[in-house]
Amino acid sequence: MATVKQLMNLEGRVSVVTGGATGLGLQMATALAEAGSNVVICSRKLENCQAAAHEIENLGVKALAVACDVTKPDQVEAMKDAMLEAFGRVDVLVNNAGRAWVAPPEDLPLERWQQVFDLNITGPFLCAQVFGREMIRQQRGKIINIASIAGLVGRNPKAYNSIAYGSSKGALVNFTRDLAVKWAQHNIHVNCICPGFFVTPLNQKLYEKNKENIDREIPLGRVGGTDDLKGLAVLLASDASNFITGAIIPVDGGTTAW
Repeated sequence: MATVKQLMNLEGRVSVVTGGATGLGLQMATALAEAGSNVVICSRKLENCQAAAHEIENLGVKALAVACDVTKPDQVEAMKDAMLEAFGRVDVLVNNAGRAWVAPPEDLPLERWQQVFDLNITGPFLCAQVFGREMIRQQRGKIINIASIAGLVGRNPKAYNSIAYGSSKGALVNFTRDLAVKWAQHNIHVNCICPGFFVTPLNQKLYEKNKENIDREIPLGRVGGTDDLKGLAVLLASDASNFITGAIIPVDGGTTAW
């Protein structure tokens, strides 16, 4: 019987975090590194990835910075090749890269709808496909999709008005369930974290504008903090979650509980 410390230990493992240079992605990448994992940080801006990788290496692990647009198959393949050259394996994929476009449904341009879907659902599919092939060869792996509570329920437009975001995250939720069933035979665990409102550089202005409406919807009375995704990310990446797959887990201060 393994101890909890042994189950949660990620030493020697390799984790890929898309959109890992800032915000929630960096929080989770840092958590995986703190648990011992080497980390591949990807986003479209290489300089941001390099800064994050340097920060993570201060924790005593190895980090690789890769510029990658996850909606481009050739760039995802190149990231996989760089990872294999550096580390020779992949254990964890965190599909975190995403975007939103705030507009009433009646005013949302089709082009923006398509851009949101390309990054929020096509990107995770491409990354899961490319890195999943390596996991199938290994007969083990952990995939963690980052959706949102906006993919679970309708949202009050006074707090957050982005139907493309909510719709794409709803697609990611069921993508998680179906992929978990498809790849269970390969010992690949696929789970989904659905954050509530966390303040990031991308939504800081939105929060400041709608703080009262946003806070009112959260039973705990506050938005997510800088440590609030760490524990769950490590749990789902580790052997402690070896009997968990297809799970959809809100981290939202109770927002979806009422």
